[in-house]
Amino acid sequence: MKTTRVIARVALALASTLVLQLALAQQPGVHRTELQRHDMSVPGWEAVEVRIDIDPGMIVPNHKHPGEEVVYVLHGSLEYRLEGSPPAMLKAGDSLFIPKGVVHNVKNVGSDNASEVSTYIVEKGKPLAEPVK
Repeated sequence: MKTTRVIARVALALASTLVLQLALAQQPGVHRTELQRHDMSVPGWEAVEVRIDIDPGMIVPNHKHPGEEVVYVLHGSLEYRLEGSPPAMLKAGDSLFIPKGVVHNVKNVGSDNASEVSTYIVEKGKPLAEPVK
């Protein structure tokens, strides 16, 4: 009985993670490419590096991460809004640290496509992002 419950919980968690990842990955105007994923030296944690391309005027809506995110802007102009902080305007060459669980959004405020590399330090098996309303 306990084994069945554990399997059901793991299956539900994996399905939820996959649905969330697909929903975020398929957002129109936002294109994500996973570059690498590696286990950390801390058991149960991993680093995931993703290139994110955002079309002009597009907003990645409010969301949070189950770990830290480190952003490095490759191209364009992005406005980050982190809960509890003033807006941060980033351009190519700028970086930003987003703490675990902080609700935020990002908008391409330029007239060209914007690109960034985001590195996530997260617990293995958890989704990279969780939408927040």
